[in-house]
Amino acid sequence: MRTHRPPLSWAAVLVAGAAVLLTAGCPASVERRSDGPPDTTVSSPAAPPGPTGSGPPIVEPAGGSSRDPGTTPAGGRDDPVTFRTAYPWGVPAEPVLIRHPVRPPVASPPAPPLPWLVAINAADHGGQRPAYSRISFYFRGGFPSYELGYVDRVRAEGTGDTVELPGNAFLRIRFVQAQAHDERGRWTVADSPDPALRFPTLRGYGFGGDFEGYLTYGLGLRVAAGSDQALRVRVLELTRSDGRHVIAFDVRHG
Repeated sequence: MRTHRPPLSWAAVLVAGAAVLLTAGCPASVERRSDGPPDTTVSSPAAPPGPTGSGPPIVEPAGGSSRDPGTTPAGGRDDPVTFRTAYPWGVPAEPVLIRHPVRPPVASPPAPPLPWLVAINAADHGGQRPAYSRISFYFRGGFPSYELGYVDRVRAEGTGDTVELPGNAFLRIRFVQAQAHDERGRWTVADSPDPALRFPTLRGYGFGGDFEGYLTYGLGLRVAAGSDQALRVRVLELTRSDGRHVIAFDVRHG
């Protein structure tokens, strides 16, 4: 069941976005967070948290080629205009925050005032070296900030309920200043795969809520039974010629 609140008013969005304008000139950055447990529910206004000042330094996303051969966008050919690695292969044992400044409203009414999710795509790339599975999220209106990290369980936004996921390891993806509903409260995701993916390590995904500018999904992963292995993850960002902004999460086969 999809969980979200009634649409935010334009006035509320403009007030919530005022703090973001202070960082509007900053490029997107990657920050490893150490200011709370991975599954902490944040109830503050929908604005990316700033650096803690005591954690590891901010790492700028690495540049990339104009085309990633492993990308197969939903409903169209592989036509990225820009491409970069936002988070290289690694284990996000603690939450990692990739920040993008958002100036709401990102579009005129009746479009949503925040970047809105329009599609999800998933595919297995077992023939690549290294082999991996990918789930991609397609947004209109720009890139939102987002946080990823391993958690004991994925909690739903607004309720704190556990999101049921397959597998024995769980990755939480939390988009900040993003939504999946329009101004009338209607669901904006027009294309998405069955949640039971059944890839070698990426077994499935689940919706974790769309609440006050926070949009959450969980990934269910499978590692060897009794193993403390943590699968490596990579994040790519692409801007397509059709104006969609794609955030692709790759999970290694092993």
